[in-house]
Amino acid sequence: MCYSNSSTSTNVSLGKKFNRPVDHLPDTPPLHFVSGFHFPKWRIVTQEAIEIMQWGLIPRWFKDVDWKSIASKTLNARIETLAEKPSFKHLIASQRCIVPSNGFFEWQTRGKEKIPYFIAPKDEELFCMAGLFDQWTAPDTGETMRSFTILTTEANELMAEIHNEKKRMPYVLKPEDCLNYLENSHLPINFSDFPLILEEEMHAHRIDKKLLLSENANQEAVKAIFVDNIGEQSSLF
Repeated sequence: MCYSNSSTSTNVSLGKKFNRPVDHLPDTPPLHFVSGFHFPKWRIVTQEAIEIMQWGLIPRWFKDVDWKSIASKTLNARIETLAEKPSFKHLIASQRCIVPSNGFFEWQTRGKEKIPYFIAPKDEELFCMAGLFDQWTAPDTGETMRSFTILTTEANELMAEIHNEKKRMPYVLKPEDCLNYLENSHLPINFSDFPLILEEEMHAHRIDKKLLLSENANQEAVKAIFVDNIGEQSSLF
C-alpha cells in the first residue's frame, strides 16, 4: 500500500506542471517524508484547481465526530473494489483527483527486518498518482473538510520485489495521462485507458531507516545508502 509520501516541489512548479493557478495556495515547506497516518494536508489537483486537502478520505455520509476512525482506513483505495465500496463507489465518475508526489516509500521484509526504499519515476521529479476526493461536514460543528485517497493496484515486478508482503503499489499515471484522468471525470472510468507506469520507468533505492524515522526527516533521509551485498540491491536500480 502507499502510506508514506514525499512532496518537495514548489507551488510554482505545481502550477506549471498542471496548468493551474497557485496564487491562492499557502507557502508549503518541503515534506521529505510524511506518513498518511498523521493525516497531513496535501496539495491536490482537481479538474478545476489545485487545492489543499487532507490525506485520508472521510465519506460525506460518515456521521461520527471521530473522523480519524475512518480516515485511517481510507488512505488508499484498491482499484479492483472501487465499485463495491460505499466510501468510493459514488466518487469514481465525478470526484477524481491527482496526487502530486516527488517519491513514495515502501518497506521490504527480510526475515524480521523491515528495510525502507524510496521509489520514483526515473525521468520525472514531479509525478502524479490517481486519487479520489470527497467533502464531509462535521456533525457537531458544521465545519466542512475535503479529503482524498490514493488509488492502488497490483504491484509490478519491481514493486513486488520491494513491497514483498502485500505486493501493492500506488496507481502512478504516465505524465501524458495525468490531466486526461481528470478531464474525463464525468464518464465511467476504464483503467485500461490510463496505463500504469512501467517498472523500467521507475527507480528505487534503499534509504537509512534511522534518518527516515527521525522527527525531522529531511533531504538526507531519502538519499541512497550503499550496502556490502550489492547483489541483493542491483535489480532495484
